[in-house]
Amino acid sequence: MAKRDVVFPSGRQALYEHNAYSAAVRSGDFLFVSGQVGSREDGSPEPDFAAQVQLAFDNLKSVLKAAGANFEDIVDVTSFHTDPEAQFAIVMEAKARAFPEQPYPNWTAVGVTWLAGFDFEIKVIAKLPE
Repeated sequence: MAKRDVVFPSGRQALYEHNAYSAAVRSGDFLFVSGQVGSREDGSPEPDFAAQVQLAFDNLKSVLKAAGANFEDIVDVTSFHTDPEAQFAIVMEAKARAFPEQPYPNWTAVGVTWLAGFDFEIKVIAKLPE
């Protein structure tokens, strides 16, 4: 097997090292981004939910940028929510800022009971620019 072509943004290494995973892996023309959470540089969760969601999107943007991509390159999104009904409006506000116009990427939202101290996580697949 070929060695993985991994991508890491600057900063936030504590979370990746502690949990032993890569921020993203390039495979052909695609970038598979691990779930991004609203973590601070030390890996701890941002306590305010709205700020945590925005920080997750900001962290996602950093990973995409490290690979030479941006939100317009995203084709598929999966998000994880500890309380989807209560969190929906806040997540939709952040989503609207990240994806302000059509065409929108695919999106699957999943309710979960545990996110290691976080309340929101977002993972994506992006088609890398040529």
